[in-house]
Amino acid sequence: MADYAKDVLVETDWVQEHLNDDSIRIVEVDENPALYQEAHIPGAVGFDWKADLQDQVKRDFLGPEEFGALFGSRGISNDHTIVLYGDRNNWFAAYTYWYLKFYGHDNVKLMNGPREKWIDEGRPTTGDVPEYEPVRFQAQPGDDAIRAKRDEVLAALDSRIKLVDVRSPQEFSGELIAMAGYEQEGAQRAGHIPGAASVPWAQAVREDGTFKSADELRELYGSKGVVNGNDVIAYCRIGERSAHTWFVLHELLGEENVKNYDGSWTEWGNMVNVPVEKDV
Repeated sequence: MADYAKDVLVETDWVQEHLNDDSIRIVEVDENPALYQEAHIPGAVGFDWKADLQDQVKRDFLGPEEFGALFGSRGISNDHTIVLYGDRNNWFAAYTYWYLKFYGHDNVKLMNGPREKWIDEGRPTTGDVPEYEPVRFQAQPGDDAIRAKRDEVLAALDSRIKLVDVRSPQEFSGELIAMAGYEQEGAQRAGHIPGAASVPWAQAVREDGTFKSADELRELYGSKGVVNGNDVIAYCRIGERSAHTWFVLHELLGEENVKNYDGSWTEWGNMVNVPVEKDV
């Protein structure tokens, strides 16, 4: 991992070696929460990204008190090293990593590869849900240095801030308004934010979901003008794929001024009187 800017990845063999380490809490966050019930890493805590990690009234994530209460209730304290993994090549695991960083928990790692890699390697799984004693988890005030909101994105249109759209080429071009099965996350208009570079998130990983080397990643994002010294805002549809790209740019490549716009296209594509570009 020495070629990455930060020590933020752990390999599957490292995770297996630390299954009984009480200073570590392994956390699974899947796009499909039912997968956790079927099989998960022994001792792993499971979070439902929609039911647990989102405000159930307004479209937003939990406030710091609610976030801290959630993690503490599952036996996760500020002293624990949190190791995250999930399905979909770690979409929501990366989102939860960004979320934890937003609330000031720096002692967090991402498993280099998704749950499918763990299973394909024949590593142990269980259906048993661990029962940890509740502990105290104190969330810090949110760090706006890594989260962009719509007004900031609007202002970025007339600045040197680089926008990067990490959705599929079909979503970026306006050919596709929502991916099949995700219609509830669609928008009134299709297309992309003017001036955004198209760098689909999946180009950052190998076939098994592990990350490409730092040199490969820098070449990928450099060729699209993303890592050129400018501030960067990444977006997708609801913020999970762009959190994955935020992780690549900010944590693996060490780009300092990178934000995730978690409002993303479901917000932008539904707002009145904002500019949209289409390539179809």
